[in-house]
Amino acid sequence: MNFSKLFEKNEETEFTTFPRTFEGYAWYKPIIVFILASIIMFVVGVLMSLVTSLVFGLDFLKFVFGGGIDGLNSAMPIIFSDLLIFMFVPGLYLASKIVNDRPFSSYASSRGGWNFKLYLKALIIPVILFVIFQYIDLTINGANAGTSQVSILFLIVLFITIPLQSIAEEFMFRGILMQTLGSWFKIPILAVIIQAIIFALAHGYNSFGFVEMIVSGLVFGFFAWKTNGIEVSSALHTANNFCVGFFVMLGLYTSTSSPQLNSVLSVIVFEILLCILMHYLGKKTDWFGEIPENS
Repeated sequence: MNFSKLFEKNEETEFTTFPRTFEGYAWYKPIIVFILASIIMFVVGVLMSLVTSLVFGLDFLKFVFGGGIDGLNSAMPIIFSDLLIFMFVPGLYLASKIVNDRPFSSYASSRGGWNFKLYLKALIIPVILFVIFQYIDLTINGANAGTSQVSILFLIVLFITIPLQSIAEEFMFRGILMQTLGSWFKIPILAVIIQAIIFALAHGYNSFGFVEMIVSGLVFGFFAWKTNGIEVSSALHTANNFCVGFFVMLGLYTSTSSPQLNSVLSVIVFEILLCILMHYLGKKTDWFGEIPENS
């Protein structure tokens, strides 16, 4: 099978408008599902916060919730924040059951649910390229240095909580949000653009970072649309966050909500080139051959 078939859209499996194919579809149901999922996520977050405050004290929670992105430069705050975001996934699962909207698997793809093998294969090239790019960028523009934090906790961040958080955001933005917009407007590219803007707004960066996040959202949305699922976009998202976490762990980079123009421009150029490369590989090779012929 050739991955180029993914770029010949099939109405029966088109990802962004997929919700309309289910019996009992109603435009308002995704809103109810999202609200319920958010409430479940909030309740679990409160419970997590109570337990965390007992173990680490209230000052830790004040630091996590008050520091924003700038506070995510040590292992425990990152673990707490990542796990909190991941709670949206079980929240979405429960909400979809309560509302009886559609199968939970349909938020992951229009190909029959989540394909873990596809996610892992799509992760290999971006991780390598993101790390190489970040190293070159830091060499040219200078390291935004912090403190080296190589530890078991940071390895847990890199290999467990960052993938969970990245996948959760894909369920949130490229899953339910983009599919809802696609089902409303029936124009996939419009759904891709709107979700990217919302994705950027949700991250709280300065104006330069906002533009960078729009580009990231467009790249992730493009691959979710074209591959009829969120596995490849989740892999790209994971690779980006893994790279940031890796250099934070080494003390060569500090996460900030106020990135500078030169850094943002280099990231945007890299992400566009990576998008082109992944698109080319998908069309010319069988790299993502797990995706069915009829997708």
